[in-house]
Amino acid sequence: MQSAHTEPVAVIETRLSHDMHRAATSLLVEVAGRPAVPSAALAELRDFLVANLHHHHESEDGLLWPMITTTAPEVAESLAALSTEHDRLDAALDVLAAAPIGDGADRAALTEAATAVRDLIRHHLEHEEPLLFPALRTLVSPEAWDDFSQKVIATSPPQGAHLMIGFFDETGTPDEVDLVLDRLPEPVRPLIPEMRRQAREALRVLRVAA
Repeated sequence: MQSAHTEPVAVIETRLSHDMHRAATSLLVEVAGRPAVPSAALAELRDFLVANLHHHHESEDGLLWPMITTTAPEVAESLAALSTEHDRLDAALDVLAAAPIGDGADRAALTEAATAVRDLIRHHLEHEEPLLFPALRTLVSPEAWDDFSQKVIATSPPQGAHLMIGFFDETGTPDEVDLVLDRLPEPVRPLIPEMRRQAREALRVLRVAA
């Protein structure tokens, strides 16, 4: 896909995903310990984050890093260090997934686990983006990115997919969000308005209760 943006599509998509992860993990920390937040809404956000972040890391480790190192083997060691950070993040996500949420549950463990994930994400992206963005600009062709992006979309977990659109709308410009959503499969695109509505309602419930 051609873009009128000054940045490559690869950078725009990746930055939007990263900003979505920052926003979603921050919101989970904000609402995790609030008794008024409905357990179902909290679980939806938590489960979305856990599934999406696991998938994001697996896609980078299994597909994107090999694509980059084929062109630039000198960055393999740095990318391997990022994968080690992914392992720590995945362990923290497993703890988050196991934290009790149900009505009446003590949410201290959830708050602690959510905070750990948020802080690890922030720390990890501070390491990843200065390496990854230049690599996406110079080492990954538009055709290679298209192939990678379509594989990621095809294997994306279904949990809370509407929340992804909601966070995209909050963290990206309309043009950037349209650029990313236009890459969705044709059968999914007519569903976007309803998914947006669901996301706005879900985020409203979380924030009003908080």
